[in-house]
Order: sequence, then C-alpha cells, then structure tokens
Amino acid sequence: MRATTIRMIHVAARQLGLDDDTRRALQLAETGQESLAQMTDAQGEQVLQALKQRGFRAAAKGRAPAARGDTRFAHVLWGKLHAAEAVKVKGAAGLNAFVRARFEKSWGAAPIDIDQMRDARQIAAVLQALKGMCDRAGVEY
Repeated sequence: MRATTIRMIHVAARQLGLDDDTRRALQLAETGQESLAQMTDAQGEQVLQALKQRGFRAAAKGRAPAARGDTRFAHVLWGKLHAAEAVKVKGAAGLNAFVRARFEKSWGAAPIDIDQMRDARQIAAVLQALKGMCDRAGVEY
C-alpha cells in the first residue's frame, strides 16, 4: 500500500479519536486484514472510505487558513503582492519574515507566526503596512 494512504488512515484515526486497537479492529472488519502493511491499495482505500463515513474530513493541502479574518486578509494581501512581484518570498514564510523585520524593534518582539497574533492593534498595523505596499506597487485590494 502507498505511504500516503497509510498516513491518511493514521491522520483520520487521530482526527476521529480512535486508539490503535480500535483502528486495527476497524481495519479487520473492513478488509479482513489487521495490519496496514499487509493490505493492498484497494483495501487501504476501503479503510479510508470507512473512516470518511464515520466523519473524517481531509484538510486541504498546504497550510490551514488563519482563524481570524484580519490575519486571513493579511495573507491575501501578501499573496497579491507576490503575484505582482512586489515581494520575493511567497506564502506564510515571507509574510512572517516581513512582520518580524518590520515590527520587531517597535514592538519589542514579533510573533513567529502571524496567525498566532491576538492583539488587534498590532494586526491592524500589519494590515496598514501591507496596504501601503499594495498602494505603492499598484496592487488593488
């Protein structure tokens, strides 16, 4: 069986709160095989489908969206700036580096990840800086 299918089964079991014994019992009931290593690709897919029927939802590839709308907007602005080639490093890594470089001295410390920020004033300052960059680059937001 493919390693990606095995990983998905383990992620699904963890998401559903299944311990190892319960997961193995499910596998045995669905395929007649207790061990993932002994299953074929089709049997692995069968187990995955059974987990989906029990409520497993696979997350989209990549980074999960930010919990707060204002930090999601910061990601959107950063993506627009990257598409316009106004910034070199795309994605969360570039945005987080920008926040640290721009605000660390004035704030005394900057978060490692913008999605962990909770201070609305600091997030507003980041958004204002990004909007200013968009204005200078001719990017609509």
